[in-house]
Amino acid sequence: MVNIEISLIDRFFLLNNQAIDSTPPAPYLLAMTWDNELDASGLLCPLPVLKARKRLQAMQPGQVLRMLATDPAAIIDVPHFCAESGHELVQASEEGDTQIYLIRHK
Repeated sequence: MVNIEISLIDRFFLLNNQAIDSTPPAPYLLAMTWDNELDASGLLCPLPVLKARKRLQAMQPGQVLRMLATDPAAIIDVPHFCAESGHELVQASEEGDTQIYLIRHK
């Protein structure tokens, strides 16, 4: 028997019938820089997305926002927000209980 740990983000993509690429992230994603950072740790839905929207409004097109969140609902809310608003969700990852999102302003 093989024991496989699946992250919250992976489970979200599995539930939505999207393929999950198990290969490591491309080096340019690991070294990607961002222009602004938002720590939404400890905030619950809908505050992380509302704060991200406000921060992105103050940014220029093409700039990248790095957002930290601990709300389990963020794994659904952030990708949905990006799809609805036209911003690009460049990367989503986890470090412990913290989710990290890189969002490129449209």
